[in-house]
Amino acid sequence: MNPEAIRELIEAGLPGATADVQGDDGVHFEATVVAEQFRGKLPLARHRLVYATLGERMGREIHALALRTLTPEEASL
Repeated sequence: MNPEAIRELIEAGLPGATADVQGDDGVHFEATVVAEQFRGKLPLARHRLVYATLGERMGREIHALALRTLTPEEASL
């Protein structure tokens, strides 16, 4: 798995979202995801939305994913 593939999966699963994914070893990644869908949701619910876009890849091809999840307004601060 590579950062670009993860970015594409997240952005396809959360229409309108933007994701910046980093990771050099192929199994540990960090992502900042900005999405309108996060509005009014607690961090755990936001993370679950992102994990849902990755499905069974979490825990398999993706060993760890550190997330920063923001609404567009939060990202502009």
